Parts: sequence; structure tokens; C-alpha cells
Amino acid sequence: MTLPRRVSVADIGGSHITAAVVELAGSEATVVASAGRDTDPHGSADDILQAWAGACRTAAAKAGLPSRAPWGIAMPDPFDFERGTGTFDDVGKFEHLSGVDIRGELAARLGAQPSTVRFVHDAAAYGIGEWMFGAASGHDRAVCITLGTGVGSSFLDHGVPVHHRDDVPANGTVHLLEIAGMPLEESVSTRALVASYSARASETITVKAMAERARGGEAMAMEVLETAFFALGAALGPWLDAFEASVLVAGGSMSRSWDLLDTPFRAGVAEARPEVAEKIEITPSTLLDDAPLLGVAGWLGAGCRTARPGV
Repeated sequence: MTLPRRVSVADIGGSHITAAVVELAGSEATVVASAGRDTDPHGSADDILQAWAGACRTAAAKAGLPSRAPWGIAMPDPFDFERGTGTFDDVGKFEHLSGVDIRGELAARLGAQPSTVRFVHDAAAYGIGEWMFGAASGHDRAVCITLGTGVGSSFLDHGVPVHHRDDVPANGTVHLLEIAGMPLEESVSTRALVASYSARASETITVKAMAERARGGEAMAMEVLETAFFALGAALGPWLDAFEASVLVAGGSMSRSWDLLDTPFRAGVAEARPEVAEKIEITPSTLLDDAPLLGVAGWLGAGCRTARPGV
């Protein structure tokens, strides 16, 4: 019998942090306590770090754990995952954290030893969570994409994200792919979808509102979504083929509208690789916002062997 173990984790985004304590018991993982804080991505380094540490302390206290316990943290690029240092130059966020020893600063605020604060790529954490506990469970080759402000990705070979191999895109990141000669995120991202709808309707609405209108029968909203996700499927099809993926899991905020996006995405994959579309399983995330938290917890629970810190 495997005794339950509780681990402290956090998922850091551009304007929000979610910290949590996850209980691991065999093949099961459960979030037992969590705390979130909104952050200003252009705020001072101290303000951001204080908000991050505050969420971590609150989550740990809710679960009865000391904040000095080891932490696993999912971080977005660009970041030096081994050194725990921010390299956020020219990305429109966290400019005051560039060059800051985030590991050391967080450790000091949490009363922890710097060596006990570990970092993993946020897209990798999402994929590991789905592979260990969610929709990609049981698949040797799995691809997880996250759809939101951008398009994140993780190509997992037996649970280990692959970044530098001939059967994956450069760095294992699909956002570097192109659609009609333009970066993929110029067609498929929150910003791109909002701009596309606005150009057609002379009205600016959120992607969530766009999905609601599409469900209500608005042809223009449906056209914007179908065009973008057909193109995304066509762009990913060759890589799903090369990687020999047996499942693709779609996560992130837009995956909540997968009932609208599934058909055009599958059609795009079929356009590029008909044989792949016939056999691959395509499914929305079953874990949603918990996926990166559970992924970091599983990574820590496996002694950080499921993936390298810098993936």
C-alpha cells in the first residue's frame, strides 16, 4: 500500500498564480488546498514576488504544511529553469523580473532552502499532468496543446517531454510553426481570434462571447472559429504523424469550447494527414486548470525524473 504524500506546487501565468497542495497516493492525485492571486505583469519585482509567495503561503497553511516545504513551480518561457532565473526580455511581461534570482527570492520569502524550489516548464507540466492522471493516461506517445493567449505544447514519449528530436517541431513548441506563411499564433490565439472577428463585424468581443454566439447560431462567430481551428489541425497533422502520437489532448481556456472546435480541428488534421485523423484519439482535457498543478506534483513525486527541470 502506498501511503499518501502531500507536495506543494504552483502554476504561474502572466497575470495570475495558483498555488496548491496536492496529495499523491499511488496513481491518484488530488488538490487538497489551493490559493490564487492576481498579479500585474508589469509590476515591480517585489510586488510580483510578494504576491507569488503570498499565494504559496496561503495554500500551504490551508493544508497544514509549512511554507518552507519543497516547492515545484510551473513557469512560462523564457526562463532559465536550471538556475531559477527570469530571462523575460521583450515578451511584454515580467520585465522587472529579468535577471532576477527568482529561486532565491521566493525561497527567502517562504523560509525555504533555495535548493528545494524547483521549476518546470508550464506546458510540460500540463502535459505530464494529463499523461499521469488525465486524458493521455495509458498512451506511449501523447501530444498536449494548451489554447489561450498563445498555443503551448508538449510532446510526451512515455511521459517525458521531447524537445530536440527529428519527430518534433523545434524545441517541441508548435507556436513556432507557420500557417500561410505567418506564425501560428497569428491565426490561433486569443488575440488572433478577437482581431479576426473584429475585422468582420466591426465589434470587439471576447473568445468566450464568440463561442456563446456560435452556439446560438451566429454564422460569423462560427466561421472565425472554424477557420482558425481547421488551420491549426492542418499545421499539427504532419507532426502528429511524425511523432506517431496516439492521442492529442487540448487544454487551456479555449478547450472549454471544444464541442465547437473538435470538428474543424479534425478536418484540418484529415486535410494534412488522412491516415492520422482516422486513428488518433483527439480529446479535451479532463483536468483543465488542475493539469499543471497535478503535473508538477507528479514530477516532484517521481523525484523530478519524469522530465528534466528545464523542459
